[in-house]
Amino acid sequence: MSVARRRFLQSTALATGAALLPATAAHAADPLTLSADGITLIGRGDGSLLVKDGAGTDRVLLTHFMIKDSALGQQRTFGGTPKAVTLPDGRPGLQITYTLGAGAPGVTVTGTFDVTPHKAHLKWETGGSGTLTPSGFMFARTVYGATAAESYEALTVWNRDARGGIPYETNAGGAYAETWPDGKGFFCLDSTNPAYTNATWIHAPGAATGTATAVTEADLVLGDLRPRAAGTIAAGRPIGVEVWTDQPFNLYKSAGQTMTLKSQVVNGGSAAKPVTLKWWARDFAGTRLAGGTLTRTVAPGAAWDAAFTLTAPSQGIVFTEVEAIAGGQRALARTNLSVLPDFTYRAGTESMFGIANYPWLLKPGKDAVLGLLKTLGVKWIRIAYAGAPGIDTATLDAHGIGHNVELSGIPVGGTPQQIADWADTNVAKAVDADAVYFEVSNEVNQPWMSGRGADVYVRDGLRQVTDRLTAAGSPMKVMNAGLGGMDYIWTENFHAAGGWDLIDAFAFHPGRGNFTPDYAPPPSEWTQGSSGSYWNFLGALRKAREVVDTYGGNKELWLTEAYASTKPNAWWTDTYRNAAENTLLTLALAKSEGVRGVNWYQLHDTTIHHPQEADPDNVEYHFGLMNRDTSAKPSLLAFATAARVLDRADFVRHLAFADQDIKGLLFTTPEGPVSILWSRKDGYVLNADHTADSWYASPEPWTDRWTTKTDVVAHSATVKGTVRELNCIGQERTLTAAGGKVTVRLDGAPRVYYGLAANPDWK
Repeated sequence: MSVARRRFLQSTALATGAALLPATAAHAADPLTLSADGITLIGRGDGSLLVKDGAGTDRVLLTHFMIKDSALGQQRTFGGTPKAVTLPDGRPGLQITYTLGAGAPGVTVTGTFDVTPHKAHLKWETGGSGTLTPSGFMFARTVYGATAAESYEALTVWNRDARGGIPYETNAGGAYAETWPDGKGFFCLDSTNPAYTNATWIHAPGAATGTATAVTEADLVLGDLRPRAAGTIAAGRPIGVEVWTDQPFNLYKSAGQTMTLKSQVVNGGSAAKPVTLKWWARDFAGTRLAGGTLTRTVAPGAAWDAAFTLTAPSQGIVFTEVEAIAGGQRALARTNLSVLPDFTYRAGTESMFGIANYPWLLKPGKDAVLGLLKTLGVKWIRIAYAGAPGIDTATLDAHGIGHNVELSGIPVGGTPQQIADWADTNVAKAVDADAVYFEVSNEVNQPWMSGRGADVYVRDGLRQVTDRLTAAGSPMKVMNAGLGGMDYIWTENFHAAGGWDLIDAFAFHPGRGNFTPDYAPPPSEWTQGSSGSYWNFLGALRKAREVVDTYGGNKELWLTEAYASTKPNAWWTDTYRNAAENTLLTLALAKSEGVRGVNWYQLHDTTIHHPQEADPDNVEYHFGLMNRDTSAKPSLLAFATAARVLDRADFVRHLAFADQDIKGLLFTTPEGPVSILWSRKDGYVLNADHTADSWYASPEPWTDRWTTKTDVVAHSATVKGTVRELNCIGQERTLTAAGGKVTVRLDGAPRVYYGLAANPDWK
């Protein structure tokens, strides 16, 4: 939730008497008290529950519980009676029997609360109605003396698969963070939707325990903690660790800077324990840059902070891991630190580089995200309009970033009024956004290669849009719905229905499986299915180019979604290293085929409906250039490398060396010829040693699995001099030419060369 929206909700709640309050409310008589290290609960006579920290400062007041019921609607409590109880494990607890209004006859709500070091466990049991809707339950809180608006953090846990492969994150609920001058508090829940939470109520879904009963549980953790440390304490996990830097995106700009990796270890158990902390840092080549081991005894519910420093290289990425070990229990966390210098892009609106979905999750802030887009050379945003998440159109305009719209929901086969309403609303939205292009819906060609629905899409959607834009005198360009894969059968039907004449640009999404981007089987050989060769890049792109040239009309060609998915431990998707290699090659091949725009899907791993939650089984979650924590993948540096190399490049030709397994693209630039070279001696299929199981042990990102290295003699631009070589993430080395020749060592990873002749494959 945005700060602006949060403040609005807070001010609204103040008007109704429930919000962040600057001072302590008056206490009722005869309170019941329950304490543990760092926290005290006081059950008051009015049914509220006061939470104090270890210093005795009032922090939070829990006032009401709200149920949702399909027959009774929303009903909240109006006070209650506290009493002391003994919990099943023999510990003391507090129980509040709540009072509900006449609108909830027969419904009961009972709260049971207990404490352990730095944590209050909150449980509400509801009964008496067979029509409860636990997914809509909430509880009310008042926070005293907060110095910042409440924020939401998705909680995650790093895991190692017993079968091997690379570690990955899984979702572990969410936390609402409260901030005070001298500490923090976290409401931790296994499940919650921040869109339903406001300044008065926290969305706290319950779980059905019977036909007419449900239970809601949450934890309030107090202390100078990071969100995942609080999550560890809340869940009672024995040990937890989190890593971060104070640098946005963990991205540094120049060599020699001090990069500080911070970590926090927390003891989530009930007794003090000795903890061993191990850490390491490796570069893109796998060289161990630093590491070590520390040991300390950590009290229950307490945290241990440790920081490690590294020196930034001129450009590159550093992979890090911190692991906490206590007895037989382990917890780990990973993040990447990267270095990417600033660059002056000059292509302007002629640039083809964009981001597919709006950069909507503005972490750590709008200015930081905007700065990152400019560093990457992003000149197009696929979706931006008033009310859309992400950076507003005025700001994009001010920074020279073009923005389009993609709007879906066409009521195909609907009534004339429904169709007209959809078109009126969405054309007005696109015009108001001053969009350069209107992409009319998204991947409507399902089932793939069936050809279904092209005619009604043209009739009920595309033509409705173009008619209104024409009537309004709008210069906006129009794209068809970006197709899922190069569906030439659907496109034939689209052309036959008159759709081709209505568009200015042809858009499609060249999905790709475990094939290199230059894999180009002819369409007659494409196989269907979730792992079919239909999902290839260059073959699809060449078919799209053929269609555009055949149907005519000088249509632009756009890839409104392109990607290199890094779903861990899955053979169908790229390893982190292959993804970087394939990002560079994908963009270079797009340039070679005359693509006007490539919108990369997406800026970082997440899904819009579950912001920053880990979703390891969802392949689309892993399409980002950055990880969930917004640290760079190698792919981000590869995207920037491509944007810089190809900024003002014009494609000349495919290179043809005597060895037909050696591939290359030649471009001309204001700085002279640029060649991109690679080898296919190891073939076009990635992770080819997989089994029938979808699971596959992904190698670490520094692992180079191209086994065949080939020395190739290329023609240099000078008889004697140097040639610059860039790898996929932009790291540079210098080669020496002699006699007008230079020897380059190639494998399946594309490399960029400055200083070769305009005919490097000359024989």
